Amino acid sequence: MNRARAAADRLARGFAVVVPRRTAAVAAWVRAAEGIGGSLVRVGILLGAALLAWRAVRLWPALLWLAVPALCVAAWRTAPAPAAEADEEAPAVPPVEAIRALLWQLIGDAPGVHLSTVLAHLHKHGHHPTWKVADLRRHLERHGIPVELKLKLSGTPTRGVRREALGAPPPAADRAPSPTASTAV
Repeated sequence: MNRARAAADRLARGFAVVVPRRTAAVAAWVRAAEGIGGSLVRVGILLGAALLAWRAVRLWPALLWLAVPALCVAAWRTAPAPAAEADEEAPAVPPVEAIRALLWQLIGDAPGVHLSTVLAHLHKHGHHPTWKVADLRRHLERHGIPVELKLKLSGTPTRGVRREALGAPPPAADRAPSPTASTAV
């Protein structure tokens, strides 16, 4: 990935965090007002501030030369810097068949497997050391493997993959051929 693309990705990730945070903060400020009258006053304050900002930019367009870089700096600081070395050394993402085979291996005879168990297995074998459960969940869902919000195994309900969600188990590679071969076609 070239530097310009990496910088654009970092800015996009930062804006994806900054904008919802600011929106949530403003909404919380409005909701924190006493009664409907207080909320209406605060909405009026926001609308008045937006009108003043719009008029100021119409009168002095150079204000945008200050506002846009300030927003970009906030987004840049919010987004984590990608580790270039980690991307180069990270193991390749396995195909979906390998993911399903691993899940079947970890499920065994149980009705399913918790994502924390799968993640611990991956970390133990040196795969994706920076991943959290949310990263694994997104990865599985991207490959069409549904994740349950509360899969209860051994009394603990947490995110996991149910046996039925995986479909048929993969063929066992270690099965010996039948001593009496069938002639049925």
